[in-house]
Formats: sequence, structure tokens, C-alpha cells
Amino acid sequence: QVQLAESGGGLVQPGGSLRLSCAASGSIFSINDMGWYRQAPGKQRELVAVVTSDGSTSYLDSVKGRFTISRDNAKNTVYLQMNSLKPEDTAVYYCNLVQRTLGYWGQGTQVTVSS
Repeated sequence: QVQLAESGGGLVQPGGSLRLSCAASGSIFSINDMGWYRQAPGKQRELVAVVTSDGSTSYLDSVKGRFTISRDNAKNTVYLQMNSLKPEDTAVYYCNLVQRTLGYWGQGTQVTVSS
């Protein structure tokens, strides 16, 4: 089994920055993709950013140029640096990890962008 521990959420003013972290533990042997999803109230969960095992990244159009995803394979950790935050970025952010054909989710961390 794999456990994911997220941290770094909180309340920030528009234009501010936050850095989310997600550390994986447990039966780790061959992680494929690591990514971040978010879900705002009344909306479907959406993929924000993903980084593959070879370091390739992709982003939701609305966060391109503002968010940066990265991973530290030695620490089994994925990060999401979020800059120039907007009120519409407010959501619960979930870490996701794919190992072989299985997907795992973190418990979610709240990000609120408000003045």
C-alpha cells in the first residue's frame, strides 16, 4: 500500500504564492506519474499538473506560466509551486501518484485565495 501526505495549503491573498508538497511512503518501487488535481465547490475534479517518471510536465491551461510542478525521486515527493494566485484557484488540491497500473490519492489540502 502507498500513503500520500500533503502539506502547504492555506489562505493567501490574490497575487501571492504557495508551495504544496506531497510525500509518498509505503510500498514504493516504481512510480510513474505524479500529479496534482483540484476540486472547487460544485465543480468536478480537474488535473492541474502532472510530471512523468522521465521529468516531462503538462499543465492545465489556466495555470500555465504561474504553477510549476517538480519531483524529487530520491524523496518520493512531488511539489507544486503556485505563483500569482487568483481567487479562481481556490479549491481542495489533491496529490495523485500512479505506480504501474494503480493510482493513489492524498487526503487533500485546502487552498483559499482571498483578500
